Amino acid sequence: MSLILHNTQSGKKEPFTPIDPDRVTMYVCGPTVYNLIHIGNARPIVVFDTLFRLLRLHYPHVVYARNITDVDDKINKAAQENNESIRELTDRNIQLYHEDIAALNTLPPTIEPRATEHIEPMLQMIRTLIEGGHAYVAEGHVLFDIESMPDYGALSHRKLDDMLAGARVDVASYKRHAGDFVLWKPSSDDLPGWESPWGVGRPGWHLECSTMIEKHLGRTIDIHGGGRDLIFPHHENERAQSQCAHGGETFANFWVHNGYITVSGEKMSKSEGNFFTLRDVLGVAPGEAVRFALLSGHYRSPLDWSPENLKQARAALDGLYNALLSAADISADFAVAPDEAFIAALDDDLNTPVAIAVLHDLARRLNKAETDAEKKRLKSGLLASGKMLGLFYQQPDQWFKWQAASNAGMTDAEIEALVREREMARKEKNFARSDEIRDIFQAEGISLEDTPQGTIWKRG
Repeated sequence: MSLILHNTQSGKKEPFTPIDPDRVTMYVCGPTVYNLIHIGNARPIVVFDTLFRLLRLHYPHVVYARNITDVDDKINKAAQENNESIRELTDRNIQLYHEDIAALNTLPPTIEPRATEHIEPMLQMIRTLIEGGHAYVAEGHVLFDIESMPDYGALSHRKLDDMLAGARVDVASYKRHAGDFVLWKPSSDDLPGWESPWGVGRPGWHLECSTMIEKHLGRTIDIHGGGRDLIFPHHENERAQSQCAHGGETFANFWVHNGYITVSGEKMSKSEGNFFTLRDVLGVAPGEAVRFALLSGHYRSPLDWSPENLKQARAALDGLYNALLSAADISADFAVAPDEAFIAALDDDLNTPVAIAVLHDLARRLNKAETDAEKKRLKSGLLASGKMLGLFYQQPDQWFKWQAASNAGMTDAEIEALVREREMARKEKNFARSDEIRDIFQAEGISLEDTPQGTIWKRG
């Protein structure tokens, strides 16, 4: 079965055929680094990291670009409120962003371009759009004329008035049409700005991605991804300016979008008190459990985030790691390919819930395996398949030792010392001390399992 993806523009699933099988290109919109990313931002990062892994399985070379927006009005406002320079703010948040997504076992993208490094290509695209009659200058701004593009709105599949209702569209008297969007806007002395034929200014948000894509991936790319919230206006406007700047050439062959995240059934909002940064969530659960929870639903469907959802993800991973722990003395063959049924699920529009079900089936069979040869085969297949989802990055015994950042309980070293003391007490038949230590562990939520290879301990 070949890879099939749902294409937002066509509204249906289609077989994926790359422009060049030797160089598959994918671009995904990254963060605007004015603050920590939230759990909703984490979903596309995990979804498209998984797609990146799958593409690399099928094709010899995949160029995955995920940008960083480091010039934006939200950044300017945050820097002013913090009384710090824009560079200090963006550098700090980029570092925190990298730390947070690393905890999710994400692979680094092939390219991570920054908007501020692409000002000249942006200016060139604006010139091309003006010369082609697709953009105009008004009161120091340069705006894209949406009425100059006959099929504007083809990505969103909605009438223009419907698209504009409730969207992030600035109302301004100098616009010819309310939907015309900014390519370049003037900057005052206290804001970042660059010299241009239209005065000192800075780029519009949509323009940044178009120019980074053209420079690093080409005029037409295989896949453009992001959250559903970006379909309009961001991706619609990217498509418009890129295709109009390039004589109507297709901008992206596949548009792939993940669904929204809600929190306990409600839209995530700071005002509602249900807003969680990824760093908040990583403080109460291992990153791998967070990743598993984000992949537990189909990427195109809405995903409800709740403490129970995260608890279920941890329990599911406990079961998978327990199966691996039971075969700890069996060496795995790391040259083994992922399970065929598992890959078939991912090839069907990245169906991670079905793929996860295959992992559980492999674990169940591993637990029941009677011969070392069968255990080796199943363990190898489970590990190879799990790695495709960004799982099993830890040794099984270490998985159960994760401790929440807010938990001031016993350290690993303290636990290990008590385990050794308990083993010594058992050898000396000091069962009173042995039971006393077990009670200490029980009070701390730590379980013990005595095996022929020694005592294994797990945090609850």
